[in-house]
Amino acid sequence: MSDPDLELASRREIYQQIADTPGIHFRALLDTLDYAQGTLQYHLRQLADENLIEVSDDGKYTRYYPAAEFDETDQVVMNALRREYSRRILAHLLVDGPLSTTELSDRLDKAKSTVSWHLSNLADADLVTNERDGRSVVYAVSDPDRVKYLYTIHRRSFTDKVVDRLLGLWENY
Repeated sequence: MSDPDLELASRREIYQQIADTPGIHFRALLDTLDYAQGTLQYHLRQLADENLIEVSDDGKYTRYYPAAEFDETDQVVMNALRREYSRRILAHLLVDGPLSTTELSDRLDKAKSTVSWHLSNLADADLVTNERDGRSVVYAVSDPDRVKYLYTIHRRSFTDKVVDRLLGLWENY
């Protein structure tokens, strides 16, 4: 990297961590790297100001991406994939969908209200669609190819063996 903004070893290390773990949030960067909070904030601001990284707010976390590698839709997908239960819901919908809240609740061994909350967030982000089926509502992934592709390409940065086994995606790409 010959970019003058990456001449500092610390800034290069932060950038590399973001490149290796797209969608990583601030606290995870702080836990992974050995920098003081203020130092990390400073370098992230410098990287963002120089358009080397992009910053995405998923409503709960501020997440970081290498600039120009992820469009807005990809960032929304990666933001969801970085959340454990959203990732697992998407995996179940990809493999066995469409599924109802009750079916997903049983598969995840989580309360219906928890699953419903995650599904609502995924629907708000246009990652899942819902359709009434009698008395229940069933959900499906809006763009399954994009979700599968992003999960497969970045699967090493996720620590969810359950989803790996469920999807077995690396064989498809």
